[in-house]
Amino acid sequence: MVVRIMSDRELARFEVLRDLDKHRLTVQAAAAILGLGRRQTLRLLKAYRAHGVGGLISKVRGRPSNRRKPEALRTETMKIIRERYDDFGPTLAAEKLRELHNIFLGKETIRRWMAEEGLWTTRRKRRPQVHQPRYRRDCVGELVQIDGSDHRWFEDRGPMCTLLVFIDDATSQLMHLQFVKTESTFSYFAATKSYLERHGKPVAFYSDKHCVFRVAKPGLQGDGMTQFGRALSRLKIEIICANSSQAKGRVERANKTLQDRLVKEMRLAGINNIAAGNAFLPGFVADYNARFGKVPANPKDLHRPMSPFDQLEDEFTWQEERTLSQALTLQYDKVMFILEPSEAAQSAVGKRVTVVDYPDGKIAVRYKGQDLAYRTFDKIRKVNQAAVIENKRLGPLLAMIKAHQDSQPQQRSRSAPKRRDQTGHMFSVG
Repeated sequence: MVVRIMSDRELARFEVLRDLDKHRLTVQAAAAILGLGRRQTLRLLKAYRAHGVGGLISKVRGRPSNRRKPEALRTETMKIIRERYDDFGPTLAAEKLRELHNIFLGKETIRRWMAEEGLWTTRRKRRPQVHQPRYRRDCVGELVQIDGSDHRWFEDRGPMCTLLVFIDDATSQLMHLQFVKTESTFSYFAATKSYLERHGKPVAFYSDKHCVFRVAKPGLQGDGMTQFGRALSRLKIEIICANSSQAKGRVERANKTLQDRLVKEMRLAGINNIAAGNAFLPGFVADYNARFGKVPANPKDLHRPMSPFDQLEDEFTWQEERTLSQALTLQYDKVMFILEPSEAAQSAVGKRVTVVDYPDGKIAVRYKGQDLAYRTFDKIRKVNQAAVIENKRLGPLLAMIKAHQDSQPQQRSRSAPKRRDQTGHMFSVG
């Protein structure tokens, strides 16, 4: 009965001391096996000879700790937790007990008490999340994993930036790499355009749940499709969002490899900016694929060639719909667009027209595939003081308006795409 409560260490000591007692080991050899000194080994041998196996069992086992908290404190604490904080974690519960109840206990003490009372499940007892391995796709172009990796790619030689990574699931080959300032919609537009022009259209892209690929709250933007998703849909390319980083493990592992190899290769090449980095990437990709690329199970390439109807310049744009007013006006990004009177513009009154925002800043107002001529009135543009003083009667009023405008921060609409402001800073698109 005593042996059943022995620890593994005590059981190991018993076997060594038994051999020592029967003179099958010397004291020096036994001490070396136990990792103890000669005197401590002889003390244990004396206890074994006097009390047998029971002499090796710790005397404090089963006794309350001298540092144990009073039982009344535990009862009071657990009563408060059950009444007010039963769904709190141990850390937050310990904070609230300290702030609101003047009970100062460590979070680990609270954690142990809550676990013993069934209010908290320890990490060891939680059922681990199972991520079963997924076999590669059979063909090149069947599934292409995409991701953006923020990193100090140029170390301390240049600014921090993002590397957009396109990797084929069937072969683990890098299909396209591109350095960009931020992981934005327009960045993915440019990178995907380059990918399609070189390889053709894959069956599907596999991404994370970044806001470029997925609307977090469906219903906020039309049918819940992002600008990037809308462009791929028009090109007949699926976009699939993974539920976990493990699901798109190939691109995640590639990111780690790139953060090691690519960084060091660029250090040796003395590359310190995005332009030089992008020029360096094709050679690096060829070497990487030769080293780490796999042979696909099926040699067929499922990339589809671009057709004459695939207008990438028009598809990879930011597009929003507006209702054209009776006065032939609409607003976009705090700018009023005044359409030139024409038969096509008159037919669009009261209907939805599309504002097409190109990556280079060009804007088009489109209705039924036809671009409508317009002029703009920028609400953010400051009043020109030279124009103010030309009209004496409006001078004081316009001066007051100008003073008000000068005091307001000049910001575009948050919902519109951001590329570069007047000072040349880059903004992300989400």
